Amino acid sequence: MKGTPTTAASPSTAHYNLRYIWLISLVAAMGGLLFGYDWVVIGGAKPFFEPFFRLASEEARGWANSCALLGCLGGALFVGALSDLFGRKRLLIVSALLFAVSSVLTGWASTFHWFVAWRILGGVAIGMASGLSPMYIAEVAPAHLRGRLVAINQLTIVIGVLAAQVVNWLIARPVPDNATADLIRESWNAQYGWRWMFTAVTAPSLLFFVGSLLIPESPRWLVKSGRADRARDILTRIGGVAYGTAEVLDIQDTLAR
Repeated sequence: MKGTPTTAASPSTAHYNLRYIWLISLVAAMGGLLFGYDWVVIGGAKPFFEPFFRLASEEARGWANSCALLGCLGGALFVGALSDLFGRKRLLIVSALLFAVSSVLTGWASTFHWFVAWRILGGVAIGMASGLSPMYIAEVAPAHLRGRLVAINQLTIVIGVLAAQVVNWLIARPVPDNATADLIRESWNAQYGWRWMFTAVTAPSLLFFVGSLLIPESPRWLVKSGRADRARDILTRIGGVAYGTAEVLDIQDTLAR
C-alpha cells in the first residue's frame, strides 16, 4: 500500500530540523503581518488624507476607505489558480513586491484617483497573502506541527494590526481639538504624515521579499509538477531521509486519489 512508508517517519522516530521549519514558516507568515498592517493603516491616515484630497462627500470618503476590497477580491479569487500554475514561492515573491510598491505609491500619490488605484493594488497583495501564507505553511509543515505553525499566520495578522496602530501613533503629530479642515490640510500630518504611514510598510515588505527568495518551494507543488526528486530533497532537510521518502509517496498517493 502506498501510504505504508509513512510509518518510517512518524513524529516519534523522525528527526525534524525544527529551526529550519520555524524559519521558513515565519517568513511565509510575514504575509499575514503585512496583511494586518496594510488593512488597518488607513484608519490612522484617514483624518489627514481626506482633507488633503478635499473629500467632501460621504461617497468619496467611503470609496477611499473601501476601494482596497476590490483588489482583495481579485487577489483572493485568482491566487489559487496562479499558485498552482507558477508555484507558491513565486506568488509569495510577487505579493511581497506588490506590498512594497503599492505602499510607496499610495503614500506619495499626487491625486485622489492615483491614491485609489494604488490602494486597490495593495488590496491585491492582501488578497494574495491571505491565501498563500497559510497554504504554504501547511504544505511544508510536518503533520503533527501543522496546526500550530499555520496559527502563526493568524498571530502575525494581529501583530500587523497592532503595528499599524503604533506606527500611526508615532508618526502623527498632535492635532488641536478645534482644528478646522483647512488647518488640518495645511498641517504636517496632511502634507506628509499620512504618506509616511503608508510608506512605513515598505521595510517589512522588502524583508518579506528577500525571505521569500530564500525559502524552498512547496514540496506538494513540486510533486504535483513532476519534480519529486526536488521535493524529496526539501523534505529530507525538514525531517530526514525516511521522512522525505515517506512524504513524497504520501503526496503522490493523495494526488492520485
